[in-house]
Amino acid sequence: MGLRFFVDQCVPVSVIDTLRDAGHDVLILREYIPNNADDAIVIAKAQEMDAILVSLNGDFADITTYPPSRYKGIIALQIRNHPEVIPLLMQRLNAYLTTHLGMSNYEGQLFLVEAHRIRIRR
Repeated sequence: MGLRFFVDQCVPVSVIDTLRDAGHDVLILREYIPNNADDAIVIAKAQEMDAILVSLNGDFADITTYPPSRYKGIIALQIRNHPEVIPLLMQRLNAYLTTHLGMSNYEGQLFLVEAHRIRIRR
């Protein structure tokens, strides 16, 4: 079985579909909490669901506000108003996910996923 992700409301359906097609369990925010929920509620729900948070929200990439060591994992997709990079970005992310299947590989880490690289912060 694949990884478990909790996907923020700002994440495009194409990202959700890509993760599901790769065999991962994808939980969608709107099915559990209101779309306009505060960021603290969003990340708390990801923790409660024992899932890695996936978001485009730059706030989750702030290690001062959201220290990675406190969470099951945060994947911050760095699209920067360029949705055309999503296929490349997802290709890079999927390649990484394929070789790092255990949930423990993500715990306590922030993944800044760009089309040309993945940066990991602890």
